[in-house]
Amino acid sequence: MTTEADVLLRVEDLSMRFETTKGLFSRRGRMVVDAVKNVDLTVRRGETLGLVGESGCGKTTLGRCVQRAYRPTGGRLRYRRADGTEVDLATLGRGALGPYRREIRTIFQDPNSSLNPRMTVGQIVGEPLRANRLARGADLRDRVADALRLVGLQPEYMRRYPHAFSGGQRQRIGIARALITNPRLVIADEAVSALDVSVRSQILNLLEDLQEQLDLTYVFVSHDLSVIQHLCDRVAVMYVGRIVEEAATDDLYARPRHPYTETLLRALPLPDPRLRGTRRRVPLKGEVPDPADPPTGCTFHPRCPYAQDDCARTEPRLLAIEAGHEARCHYAKTLDLAGVAEPASTS
Repeated sequence: MTTEADVLLRVEDLSMRFETTKGLFSRRGRMVVDAVKNVDLTVRRGETLGLVGESGCGKTTLGRCVQRAYRPTGGRLRYRRADGTEVDLATLGRGALGPYRREIRTIFQDPNSSLNPRMTVGQIVGEPLRANRLARGADLRDRVADALRLVGLQPEYMRRYPHAFSGGQRQRIGIARALITNPRLVIADEAVSALDVSVRSQILNLLEDLQEQLDLTYVFVSHDLSVIQHLCDRVAVMYVGRIVEEAATDDLYARPRHPYTETLLRALPLPDPRLRGTRRRVPLKGEVPDPADPPTGCTFHPRCPYAQDDCARTEPRLLAIEAGHEARCHYAKTLDLAGVAEPASTS
């Protein structure tokens, strides 16, 4: 049972709204995009929480709100400090965010674009220490060397530039930069999606080892359900800015309770060719709705193979189906949805 002291971050009714014009050269006014809408989420100390969904579902925006790269337009981010007290990160101004930016760090998706090509590895990894005035001189160099060793790189690499490294080594540099301030919470935003398959498992194993060694908590953002299954303790599925299902990883993969989750799981490749043809294929029609003009009722109903008339009229709530398993579907308790019993391959 999870106690309040086990919760590192509690996201409550969080929303992120953007205003934009209706077209590049349009004079017809502005439109509102709810990229994240009324999200409730709990991140427990020491766990890996997966955020999964199609491109444009809002998972990256939610991660940036948690890090406070974006200031949410509504809701709360209740973060538990090391001394046990709480602070609402959503209300803090830029000046007050400094200590928490050191404790909540991000590993970015593309190691090619996230590393400044004009800076050496030592400058890149040490930049958070300089920016936060945590170290300088010989102390800074020693801490950079320790961070590089931690991720499996040689300290001598400090003098080199990013172009001299492979994609996997660049991502290790990005991980070292994220960890050099001794964070408590790390947002991994598609941290392995830009890597070769042969390198991906090495980085995933590194992240697992670092989590155990440094007592880290991860929020792992990905569209790859095989990676999520391998790495995460719990999974939250997003669709058009909302959480539509949340459960422990094994429970969600074995028995999904939302039709959207079922369609995502059905798209997973089978590692054993003998199992091909044994799965029930679920048709998924249409495209992801425009978040500036979402459908009425359940946002998934235009694509859902199980939709009924009331799905178009009434928006479902996120309800507890059983202990630790929630779904945003009118028929979550009655639908017999297919899961994935066999483990997915990550290599």
